[in-house]
Amino acid sequence: MNDRYMSVDQVAELLGTTIRFPRRLVEERRIRFVKVGRHVRIPESAVREFIAANTVEPIVLRPTGPRRAA
Repeated sequence: MNDRYMSVDQVAELLGTTIRFPRRLVEERRIRFVKVGRHVRIPESAVREFIAANTVEPIVLRPTGPRRAA
């Protein structure tokens, strides 16, 4: 268990978002988190998993050959 636990502020900074976004992820149970008293901590691995699960890969289009002008 060698995971760093981050505050909501730290997660927002890491993701480049406002504090509201990670709070919403926690509220909607879209990311793993730990309650420590009244504090919420998010494991760094959960942030990496969230990023990986929501990464959209580009579509590689194959060339269809020479194009003709109409």
